[in-house]
Amino acid sequence: MLTINNTVLIIIDVQEKLAKAMLNKDALFENLQKIIKGAQVLGIPILVTEQNPKGLGNTVPELSSLLSAAPSVSKFSFSCCGEEQFMQKFNELNRRQVLLAGIETHVCVYQTAIDLLGMGYEVEVLADCVSSRTAENKARGLEKMKEAGTGLTSTEIALFELLRVAEGDKFKEISKIVK
Repeated sequence: MLTINNTVLIIIDVQEKLAKAMLNKDALFENLQKIIKGAQVLGIPILVTEQNPKGLGNTVPELSSLLSAAPSVSKFSFSCCGEEQFMQKFNELNRRQVLLAGIETHVCVYQTAIDLLGMGYEVEVLADCVSSRTAENKARGLEKMKEAGTGLTSTEIALFELLRVAEGDKFKEISKIVK
């Protein structure tokens, strides 16, 4: 089970030019906003990456407005783990449980998940917070990650798993976010 003190949320490459081509992008953006807001309520650190931002643009405004305090790392490696600056920021957090979100499911999210699993981290992919240009690529990416040992979860499952109890101010805030 995910715990607040041991989890980090990674938002991978949700950038202007790339995001326009994603399958069900409106639902993707809505779920990403929910998980970001929920992580902020729970005090879970968030890391953000941008693949070749000169070519693909910056993180979409729908998310960047929520992520002003989150460290962002530019990368050329498909896996976040292939970028030294990312690994430095990631290691500084000293968290062993990772929630992955972003695009594309079958490329950058997949390769990051596999690398993190190989390093001994517990990895959960937010299946409703990832996308690809085609349903087939998203499905195959999720399938390969699951076969490799990655857990598949959703925004609501993760937030309520982290929350643990149906009481208090954080519960009230999370309940408003997911509705």
